[in-house]
This record gives sequence, C-alpha cells and structure tokens, in this order.
Amino acid sequence: MTIPRIYSPEALKNKTTCEQGLDNLKYLKQVMRLKQGDRINIFDGYGCEFEASIKSFSTKTVLIEMGNLIPASDKEIKITLAQALPKAKKMNTIVKSAAELGADVIIPFVATRSVVNITEEKISSKTSRWQKIAQEAARSSHSSHITEVAKISSFTEMLSSAAEDAPKLIFWEEESQKTIKDILAGKEFAAAKDFFIVVGPEGGFSKEEIEKTKEAGFISVSLGRQILKVETAAAAIISIIQYERGIFSKKSQE
Repeated sequence: MTIPRIYSPEALKNKTTCEQGLDNLKYLKQVMRLKQGDRINIFDGYGCEFEASIKSFSTKTVLIEMGNLIPASDKEIKITLAQALPKAKKMNTIVKSAAELGADVIIPFVATRSVVNITEEKISSKTSRWQKIAQEAARSSHSSHITEVAKISSFTEMLSSAAEDAPKLIFWEEESQKTIKDILAGKEFAAAKDFFIVVGPEGGFSKEEIEKTKEAGFISVSLGRQILKVETAAAAIISIIQYERGIFSKKSQE
C-alpha cells in the first residue's frame, strides 16, 4: 500500500512534532480515512521529507509525530518556465504538468496576443490557486521541492527575470534555423544548469516581441515541424530538457 503523503507549509527541519491545519485534517481523516498511529510521509517544499505518524486528531487540526528523514535526491538542473497567459482555465493544466515534470519556477506573463481579462483584484487569487495546484503536483509526484508560481508579470518584467548565465530560449513557431535539439546537443550550453524557457499564448508571439527578446539575449528556437497546443507545449519542452539533462536523464539515475 502506498503511504499517504502531505505537504507542510512550514519548514520541518529539527521538529519532533508538527500541527497541520484543516486541509490536511480533511485529507487524512475524510479522504484517506486514516486513524491515530497510521503512517504517513510529510514534506515541506524546502527539500525535507520525513517518515511520520498521526499522533492525534482535533476538530480543526491533526498532530503529526516526526520520524526518520527521507534523503532527498539532488536536482541536476533548474528550469524556469515563463508562460504567456492562455485563455480560460488552460493555465491550471500548464501549471500542473510543469510542476509534475520538475519546473522550479513558473512566471505567468501577459503577451500581446494573450486573450485575458484579469482584474487587479483577481491577480492574487489566481496566483494562490496556481500555487496550490503546484503543491498538489509535488505531493502526487513525490517531489520534495514545490514549484514556485510567481506573480503575473508584464512582457518586459518577464524578460528581466532571466539569469544572465542561463540559456534563455523563446519558442516560436516561425523559427526555422534552430531547434531545442540543436541547443541541447551543442557545445555552447553543454554545462548549463539553469534553463529559462518562454512559451507564448494561443496566437503565438508577434515579431516585435521576438525582436525584443533577441535584444535581451534570448535565442529563438522551435520544437521542429510539429505545432503543439499551448497547454501541451510547455510540458513537451520541459520533458525534453529533463530527459537530456535533468530528472529523466541517464546521469540523474547513476
């Protein structure tokens, strides 16, 4: 039987017990139907995960007794996904897939062709919702690290978020010279550990946006001949990078 796994919003290092709130109480007691003394695993998103057991339930909390530390696997690379806001609820799917595949940071941003109508009042609630999706993805995929979902940025703010030494890749369907395969197989970024990838909205990027990214040191690349839907593209790109350099690579399994 798979041991249930929960997320603690507080750091767990050096703790012998911890008290969890209503969400974890409902999950353990009502969804998983666990009882006092049952075993669980608990992680905090800071790289710490522990064997644990349920010490007691109350009306609003559950008390957890900490056990042995579970060694966390080291991450080979860091991936930041800058995703132009798509229509409707597609961002929920993008966040879930990217988090499950090991993206470290997701930066939602507004592109010229983003068809969205988000008021200032809704920005905070949207970001909180996406962060909860990332937390659930970490729990279900048995990751000890939680993807950080940044606040919604402008196109210019997004460009300035990339680290100077990171391969900065913007995916454009009209690019005909370079593919992601060329970048990963080339010598220029053979030792890269920090990837910054930019994916557009349903209508793609304008040529003006592509020019701005190139001026900022970004490289325009494609996935090849296949054109993917916006909710598929990010997952495909992250999977390719993780297969070559990250959690799915041969090196990470040695």
